[in-house]
Amino acid sequence: MAAPSTGPGVLSWPGARETARRAGLRPLPGVPVPLAEALGRTLAEPLGALTDLPAFDTSAMDGWAVAGPGPWRVAGRVLAGRAEPAPLADGTAVEIATGAQLPPGATAVLRREHGWTDAALLHDRGPRPLTTGQDVRPRGQECRLGEELLPSGTPVGPAVLGLAAACGHDRLPVRRRPEVRLLVLGDELLTSGVPGSGLVRDALGPLLPPWLRAAGAGTPEVGYVRDDFGLLRDALRHSTADLVVTTGGTAAGPVDFLHRALAEAGARLLVDGVAVRPGHPMLLAELPGGRHLVGLPGNPLAAVAGMVTLVLPLLHARSGRTVGPPALAPAAAPLAGHRTDTRLQPVRRTAEGVLPLAFDGPAMLRGLARAEALAVVPPGGAAAGETVELLEVP
Repeated sequence: MAAPSTGPGVLSWPGARETARRAGLRPLPGVPVPLAEALGRTLAEPLGALTDLPAFDTSAMDGWAVAGPGPWRVAGRVLAGRAEPAPLADGTAVEIATGAQLPPGATAVLRREHGWTDAALLHDRGPRPLTTGQDVRPRGQECRLGEELLPSGTPVGPAVLGLAAACGHDRLPVRRRPEVRLLVLGDELLTSGVPGSGLVRDALGPLLPPWLRAAGAGTPEVGYVRDDFGLLRDALRHSTADLVVTTGGTAAGPVDFLHRALAEAGARLLVDGVAVRPGHPMLLAELPGGRHLVGLPGNPLAAVAGMVTLVLPLLHARSGRTVGPPALAPAAAPLAGHRTDTRLQPVRRTAEGVLPLAFDGPAMLRGLARAEALAVVPPGGAAAGETVELLEVP
């Protein structure tokens, strides 16, 4: 059997997160995909404008496009999506719809509620005199052809898709999604039915895959591995995923085989224990070929702590995803802390700040299910009014 590599020792919570981020600093290659397939991925290149936006002067309101000062003689109608309208002479107007192309010569748009017509003429009855350019979206108001709109590393959400479409894109260059294999370890786990007689329902199989997808991973493949060293060793050997995530087996119990299996796989431990509660016995290892494994504790809330500490920073880096500054909020009440370790506390937001939620033990999910974030509580705790970092929960 191969000798295990010398472990790095227990790291601080910030140190462990930074180690995970650095481990992932080899972004996956970019691939062009149709807009419909880009949601949730990360831009591999800056998003540039393929046209001026808007591409022509348009009306920002329903009303009349007018030329020069009024009153005006109304000479027809302009609708959105029609051919380029005929020029307007001074003293004339055309009825126009929102988004329709402004006729050449038009100087402003008179809103429908501000205009009235007699037998022959259109008059302005608005609260203020009509000014040149009023209620007109000029060509290039939002962007110009070739302008960089979003940087590489931007997560692709619905608004990004809308902007890309508006600027003429049919496809987007995005990072390949990291392939993730989730291995749920243990003989005691049920995948259906009511727990009892020494058996418990697996909560992490349903909980973790949506979180992984939200972090930019492909649809995780989930496998269940019994408490057998050979089965675990073979599962690690045969996986080709960019990231393997395991649950349980990270401590030193009688069936905690993960360290031994990693040693036989030729892995190098980067994190072997983190000064955080819950979730202290989490680990990060580099597998042969530049792939990685994150070992999460088996208790549900402890596993979530491992997700935000090691998995998310690694996945974001591999996806090339830009991460903004941390979210901060005051504590609306004292947040109890561990004497020496960082504590991750489920909280909800109020007008005064964040409040801790009950049912926050390592094996509990009731508090997390009601949580809007996890508060990063420093060693010793945080007093009411003290600012703490918040980690979003999907």
